[in-house]
Amino acid sequence: MRVSRGMGRRTVGAAVAAGLLVSAAAACGGGDDDKGGGSKTSAGGTELKGVTVSVAAKWTGTEETNFRKVLQAFEKQTGATVQYASTGENTDAYLGPKLAAHNPPDVAILPQPGLMQQYAAKGQLKPLASDAEAEVTQNFSPYWKDLGSYQGKTYGVIAKAAYKSIIWYRPQAFSDAGVQPPAAWADLVKDAGTLQDSGTTPFTLAAGPQDSWTLTDWFENVYLSQAGPDNYDKLAKHEIKWTDPTVAKALQTLAEIWGKPQFLNGGVATATKTKFDESITQVFGQNKAAMAYGGDFAAANIATTKAKVGTDAKVFAFPKAGDTAPAILGGDVAVAMKDGKGAQALMKFLASPEAGKVWAGLGGYLTPNKSVPPDAYSDPIAKQLIQQMQQAGDAARYDMSDLAPAAFGATPGAGEWEALRQFVSKPTDVKGTQAKLEAAAAKAFK
Repeated sequence: MRVSRGMGRRTVGAAVAAGLLVSAAAACGGGDDDKGGGSKTSAGGTELKGVTVSVAAKWTGTEETNFRKVLQAFEKQTGATVQYASTGENTDAYLGPKLAAHNPPDVAILPQPGLMQQYAAKGQLKPLASDAEAEVTQNFSPYWKDLGSYQGKTYGVIAKAAYKSIIWYRPQAFSDAGVQPPAAWADLVKDAGTLQDSGTTPFTLAAGPQDSWTLTDWFENVYLSQAGPDNYDKLAKHEIKWTDPTVAKALQTLAEIWGKPQFLNGGVATATKTKFDESITQVFGQNKAAMAYGGDFAAANIATTKAKVGTDAKVFAFPKAGDTAPAILGGDVAVAMKDGKGAQALMKFLASPEAGKVWAGLGGYLTPNKSVPPDAYSDPIAKQLIQQMQQAGDAARYDMSDLAPAAFGATPGAGEWEALRQFVSKPTDVKGTQAKLEAAAAKAFK
């Protein structure tokens, strides 16, 4: 997700330890204690009986199913009726015409804080009501509250966080090939060769036009590890150009895997058409490869197969390609686009520990809400990720593509998504790829 231009960017660092991950320390506190703030869920509430709240988010499939269950909990608590619509991957393209027609949904879940900044700057969002803001203040660290703020006003709630510095793998495939989860990039490349020699394709790669956001995550992990946090911040703000030698080095490193078709399920032709959901299913439902890139949220996709998270599907930290152990974070921001009790009540609910607990119990979910304890999570991977994020400390960074304007970092078929997708097809063209990235970034950052 994107830390926006208007708020002054800060490192995730201490906030990760003290904010997102303070929930680790809450493990002993139990899940039902209301000390964390928020209204307790009541059975059959009637406060908003007769009120309809429209909600739009990008989620489809399993993620949509799980989110609908969260909305059902809100309906039960308040008596409201919620109508959900999916925006698809291009949230701005969906919401833009509705905003222009003055008919947006009551609440939208934005995939980038930068998009929130864009809308807030145009006066297209409603600040949180005092009770909703109090819920955010009580349950979120200042860093996460700032991510939902613009020019001193709080507009958003980080409803769902993502940890993006892991690779999912099949332990059986690794065991059969005699390899262990690698800690360094060079070992990842070496192990990929060993897996290939043993008869198992190393990777699935989701590089389809609508899902090439995964490629930006690959790049960010390698770039943060090699170039370091300071250069990462500069590139994220376009203070250094995409033609910089540090970018070239990261692309050359990625080509050590992307540039070997035998490492990719179906080769380049298949990879550049593969959707994210498919890439996970190909590994854990069809055994077509040993590994797939995906954040913690991939657990929800794995749950649709016969593979069991923690046993048949495990994760290892994204291998270091340089001196820094990469830790990339993301998140989705809920915002109110219309006035009204229904919109603000839903915003308050999404900021509450009750909403987080419902979601955490469904899998494929992490939250920066410090009042949601680790024992609320249904899958064993979550506790592992919490430890991994704690260890990242000051080197942790927010997803770079989501820090950029949407035209560059969050648009299918354009900007960074498409430039990296084309690089998968032609991994020797480092300079040409850099030129495309810089041209798109320069235009978007204007």
